[in-house]
Order: sequence, then structure tokens, then C-alpha cells
Amino acid sequence: MGLMDRVKKTGMSIMYDYLDKDPDRNLPKIMDWVDQFAGKDVFAAARKQARKVIEDPDNNWYRLIKSLWTDIDDGVRKTLFENFIVNSALIGFPKECDNREKYGCNIPWAILMDPTSACNLHCTGCWAAEYGNKMNMDLDTMDSIIRQGTELGTYMYLYTGGEPLVRKKDIITLCERHPDCVFMSFTNATLIDEAFADEMLRVKNFVPAISVEGFEEATDSRRGHGTFQAVMRAMEILKRKKLPFGVSCCYTRANVDVIGSEAYFDKMVEWGAKFAWFFTYMPIGADAVPELMVTAEQREFMYHQIRKFRDSKPIFTLDFWNDGEYVEGCIAGGRHYCHINAAGDIEPCAFIHYSDSNIHNKTLLEAYQSPLFMAYHDNQPFNQNHLRPCPLLDNYGRLADMVEQSGAKSTDLAAPEDVHTLCGKCKDAAEHWAVTAGALWAASHPDGVHKAE
Repeated sequence: MGLMDRVKKTGMSIMYDYLDKDPDRNLPKIMDWVDQFAGKDVFAAARKQARKVIEDPDNNWYRLIKSLWTDIDDGVRKTLFENFIVNSALIGFPKECDNREKYGCNIPWAILMDPTSACNLHCTGCWAAEYGNKMNMDLDTMDSIIRQGTELGTYMYLYTGGEPLVRKKDIITLCERHPDCVFMSFTNATLIDEAFADEMLRVKNFVPAISVEGFEEATDSRRGHGTFQAVMRAMEILKRKKLPFGVSCCYTRANVDVIGSEAYFDKMVEWGAKFAWFFTYMPIGADAVPELMVTAEQREFMYHQIRKFRDSKPIFTLDFWNDGEYVEGCIAGGRHYCHINAAGDIEPCAFIHYSDSNIHNKTLLEAYQSPLFMAYHDNQPFNQNHLRPCPLLDNYGRLADMVEQSGAKSTDLAAPEDVHTLCGKCKDAAEHWAVTAGALWAASHPDGVHKAE
């Protein structure tokens, strides 16, 4: 760690201790310190918004921030502050930017990886249900990924699958080996128990994002009888032990009215969730159910609902597709994140199962400089209308072009899928959404800035 990074770390530690003594009184003062240590270009827009929030104690965001002191264990809160704010943002992000310029490629802010393809559930339409316990990434490989990643500036690691908590022991071991990183997991939560919660309290740098798709009836219809009650038990344990967690929601044609309702947002807050990730259903895999894909009208409904409740509910929300305007398009291909499956295939996105690199024979940096990742680098954004960020779901044919030009292969273990077949499943959705997204973009950009294609 260089001198400036040590200064940042020490200064922010002093700031945190100051804030911790009296959050109500000292919270409005911290942005001056953050601005001083971050520099003018690091998350400038986010810092400007944060300053507005902390100046209004009646704001829903202020209430969310304050809840971190009433609802979260002191040691966990401090560790996550240091790892997320200091290591990932103030130290890691500038390092990523320097390495992007140095190596001429994308360097991600976060890496998703699959410890295993195994899952204890068999949800309708999920590709993981097809794989079974066929792929597992060994502990040393995952450890190497994290070591390579932090060297390049990446301090955020998210586990997907399969069900990541099938590998509880190894996940905790990685938390122990890398106490400077933040670890999250997309999980069905059915394997969370008192003992694992105690391990989370001990390591302090692991946060689950629990998959919930509505209230009991909607959840169990796709995921199996009793799943919802198991999820509720897990949330009760986490909330009681003052451990932070969020919710991961897949909205489909069948559940969008529930997922997008005010009652559901209120319920997530009641459960104790501090954040919610929203994903739309993607028809990936041989057993995909394209009929579950949302209509353009339903996607627009979620666009409006999430923005409305973002301004009124004390929970941080992010829509993986509809929030493309805030990050200027697609974040995959290493631009902000990438995915490594349990076989070691390095993929641009968790929903794009094509690769020309494997962690067992390439370094992360070599993968970021590979033809497929460079195709992402050179083509992003895929549309100047950032409400159409995705090369698969929103821009018909763009993914197929990159896969063919790079020579990437399907990584689907059960039934390798021709990229044109996959794109064909999304063609109608892309064409209908283009009309809706065009109207939304024009309404929010009346001056014609970033005119849509």
C-alpha cells in the first residue's frame, strides 16, 4: 500500500470513529472529509447526491443510513465501511482507472464467481437446475482470483451459482483470507442457519442478497413448496443477529405486479433488508421459459415503480437493466463487472454464457484483454439510449456479432446454445422495448442530449 493510500485509510478511520460517536450530529459533516480524500473525480455525482441526502433528516435515504446504526452490529458496520468506502471506492477505484489506461482494457469494480453449479432447489426456468453438481471451483482457484483482482483494484466479490452456500466453509475461509474485501452472495437463503450467521458475525465482511420473488404463493409456485417459509426463517435470524442483508428479485411476466407493488417494497423494509437488486427474467438455457419474459409495458411499470419508491422508501434499490442510464449503458465485459462460472470460464456477464478464456489457463488481465472482452470494451455503450444497455436483451444481434468475431464458445454445460438461437428468443422483446425506451428517453432528455439510436 502506497503512502497516499495509507493516508486515506487512516483519515477515513478517524472520520468513522468521529461519526460513530454521534451519527445524528456528525453525519452532515463527513462529506467534507470524503471530498478531501476522494479527489474531484471519484464518484463525484454520487457524493453530490449523498450531500443532499444527509442535509435532510426526513429524507428516506437519511433514514436508511441511520438504520445502519440501530440495526447493524457495530463491528460488522465498521468493517463494511472500511472495505466498501475506503478499500473499494477510495483506494480500489483509482487503481482500476490507472490500470484501464495502462493496459488498454476494462478492469471491473466487482467480480462475480460461482463456487459451484450445485443447488438445493430446482426452480422453473433456471439454468442452474439443469447443471446439478457437475462443476465446482476449488478454494485455491477462488483465492487466486481474489488476489489477482485486488492487485488490479477490485475489492468487491459476489458469489452466484448454483447455490453458493453449498460451499459455506470455503466462503468463510475466503472472508478470513481477504479481510480487506467485501463479499456478497446471491442466495436462496435456505441454507442460512444460526451457526452460519454466527460465522458471518465473526468475519464481518460477508453480506447475503436473498432471492425472493414475491409473497408466499408467487415464490413457491416457481421455486417449490416451503421455500418462502425457509427464506423467512433465514431473514429472521439475520435481523435478530443484526447482520446486514438484501433482497434479490427476479421479476417475470407472472409476478411483476407483486414485485413492483408498494406493499412489496414495504414488506422488504419490514423484513429488514437494506438493499434490493432487481433483475428481469432472461431465457437462458435449454429449459428456459421465454413466456416468463416481461412485456415492454411491464418493464416500463418497473421503471416507474422503482424510481418512485427510491424517493420514498428507506431501502437502496437497483434495477440491473432499467438503471443503465445512471452508468451510461452496459456494465458487463469488465466495464464494471464480469462473471466466472464454476468451470472457470470467464464470461462478460452472469447472463451471457459465452467465453474465450478460462481462469485455469489465463490470468484475469489476459482475459480482460481477450477478443471477447475487448469487443465489449470497444462497443460499449451498445446504444446511446442507455435504457437499452444490453447487447442481448435490448439490441438484437449485437451479442451474436461479438461472439462470432471473437470466436467465443457457449459455456452451457448441459446444452451448448447457438448464440443466434439465444438472441432469437429476445428479438421480439428487444423490438418492443426499443419503442417504449425511446419514448422514456425522449421524455427525460428533452434537449436531445445522448439522442437514442
